[in-house]
Amino acid sequence: MFLSIIQGIFNKKSDTALNELVLKAKRGDKEVMDDLLIAFTPFIKKTASFVCKRFVDEHDDEFSIAMSAFYEAIVQFNPEDNSSLTTFSHLIMKRRLIDHFRKEAARNGAIHLLKGEDETAASDAQRYVFDQASIVSYSSEQQAAERREEIMEYNKLLKDFGLSFQELSKSSPKHTDSRKTAFQIAQIIAETPDFYAYLMANKRLPMKELESTVEVSRKTIERHRKYIIAVTLLLNSHFVYIKEYIKGELI
Repeated sequence: MFLSIIQGIFNKKSDTALNELVLKAKRGDKEVMDDLLIAFTPFIKKTASFVCKRFVDEHDDEFSIAMSAFYEAIVQFNPEDNSSLTTFSHLIMKRRLIDHFRKEAARNGAIHLLKGEDETAASDAQRYVFDQASIVSYSSEQQAAERREEIMEYNKLLKDFGLSFQELSKSSPKHTDSRKTAFQIAQIIAETPDFYAYLMANKRLPMKELESTVEVSRKTIERHRKYIIAVTLLLNSHFVYIKEYIKGELI
């Protein structure tokens, strides 16, 4: 069950499978719920770390808050709303962490007031903390910052393989069938531990293994090499915004 969750949850078929697991968890299947929480732990940590602007691990209160928020997101998630679980849960986690920051700020403000701080200044600070417009603005700015961070991280990852966004725009398959075939090859690599380990260690495709696995010529694989590598890296990443933006465009 756990492996079925963590493998490339990206294309339409996989989304359907994930949604079915979410429905099981919502109906009270504790084992499925636990597997989902474990499988998405890296994603939960990344979201909490970025919102907090520092590294967050399992020992931090913020991680517990984010984990509870992810649980809440599973319970509230509705696949018919045309939103992915990662996007929806990302928003819920961020809201709950912001609520936590607001409560901490309010508590600290009350402490300062008891210590004889200027009442007007404390009141102004509290009004700022509870100003909904400020929270909305903060959330929007954070989303924009997270998108930029993901793009920078992905670009850095591509550079490790001698690739760039400019090269990808030129080398991406132009025809739908070719793009679908290349995507399927990338998915096979991403979901096959030995293939993926070879790619990461050698910075090149496991050509011999692929030739014996897929019904595509070596020439075709080599022609779309850059695209296949780029998609493979993306499939096994936690780049929430990039995946959401290009979903439906790759295939």
